[in-house]
Amino acid sequence: MVIACSRSVMWVGAIAAMALVAGPQVSGRPSLAQGEPGPICEEALAGAIDAIRLNHGPGSRWGILVESLGGDRTLYRQEAQQYFLPASNVKLLTTAAALTHLGPDYQVRTSVYRTEEGVQIVGRGDPTLTGEQLEMLAQQVAATGLTQVQQLWLDASYFGGEAVNPRWQWEDVQAGYGAPANSAIVDRNEIPFTLHPQGIGEPLRVEWERDRDRGRWRLDNRSRTVSANQEEWLALGRSFRENQITIEGELIVGSDPEPVSVAQVYPNEAFLEQFSHQLQGQGVRVGRRRITERPELVKGVEIAAVASPSLGSLVERTNRVSDNLYAEVLLRWLGVTASPELLAQEDSSGRTPSAAERGLEVMSRVLAQLGVDEELFEVNDGSGLSRLNWVSPQALVQTLQGMARSPYGRLYRASLPVAGESGTLRHRLGDSPVAIQAKTGTIAGVSALSGYLDHPEYGTVTFAIMVNQSTRSVSEQREAIDDMVRLLTQVRSCSG
Repeated sequence: MVIACSRSVMWVGAIAAMALVAGPQVSGRPSLAQGEPGPICEEALAGAIDAIRLNHGPGSRWGILVESLGGDRTLYRQEAQQYFLPASNVKLLTTAAALTHLGPDYQVRTSVYRTEEGVQIVGRGDPTLTGEQLEMLAQQVAATGLTQVQQLWLDASYFGGEAVNPRWQWEDVQAGYGAPANSAIVDRNEIPFTLHPQGIGEPLRVEWERDRDRGRWRLDNRSRTVSANQEEWLALGRSFRENQITIEGELIVGSDPEPVSVAQVYPNEAFLEQFSHQLQGQGVRVGRRRITERPELVKGVEIAAVASPSLGSLVERTNRVSDNLYAEVLLRWLGVTASPELLAQEDSSGRTPSAAERGLEVMSRVLAQLGVDEELFEVNDGSGLSRLNWVSPQALVQTLQGMARSPYGRLYRASLPVAGESGTLRHRLGDSPVAIQAKTGTIAGVSALSGYLDHPEYGTVTFAIMVNQSTRSVSEQREAIDDMVRLLTQVRSCSG
């Protein structure tokens, strides 16, 4: 039951020197010797990228494609049509399909209905819903004059099927970043807290972000504070049978506190309990409570509601900070809005596919309409946590190119992190002389970066770079990829 810590010091490494390789002289403008900054001729680009790739270590697999936006000029390719684990680069496919299929203005409502049996609250997967918004819903209910609810009923049937991908790894299921994407989400379906170093030898102090979690969770705190010459690490475990969190690891005395979180075990129950508490806080007594995960025909009048943000804003967060929960929700929204023909389909055993499974089918069809070859990708989730995702560099580049041609191309590109400025690229490639907007991806042994680069000579360049089976540290993987991207910013035709 181990969850990897996000502590950046675990991955810090020295910045690798850029690997440039001497190339031929063209029209009096030389390619540069290895290690020297400045332009590099196009004829030398392949050798320079190969030097970085081959120097990364034996066993590493690289998939790379660099093309002009129109696809008429290829600057570099390496196993471009082969399958690779893409990590969070899957979100490029998910968000492209969601924008295309649903449009940037799409929203859902969390609704409360008054029925003959009492009050029914219906969740439709809004990943932004907070406890404060549940309080607003309770206030709206109380404003109708209700003082007692005979039965409070949570309808959690909107997303049929599993809330957590059954093929995710054990540590991902427990972590806050792997929280379940069910119909009734509140406060991101996670339990957040912060770990503070204390005196040397003392356990880390736990500070709960929400007062309601204090005392509800039993802590098995095996952590400790260490001196400055020791390594920092953290590992968290969460029981599936009881409200217990195990904390192991070490943080250096005087260092910054570390925010962490674990996923809710029973998100529907947590949602209903919190809404019941909010109703009672508004003077509405609550009787029996129940949850249904199967659709039931109920006649009622909507008496309270709150709308989600627009899909466009959710796509921005999904790509900018690589939000797994948002990506999994987008996938399920694709599934529940599928065509009637697809919704009516059953699998070979007669089983009704889940919302996530239908979402994958919709994604495949939408991407094909954008010009992405369906034979070049096979995805298993919306976020990239699954190790059964297989995507080629060419499929990623085709997605980027297809979205650039779409009515939502500008919004899609703006959702990507900007090198040296925002999101997951805030601390990477800040020295780039040109604009770079790209999606990152990282899981064990895997790093990826795909996006757009504004080149002074070639115009907008699309690129996808993935490394699999790497035994190097995360920082070394990223450094190698960043060095390749730096070469792309410096390459010139050296002709004329």
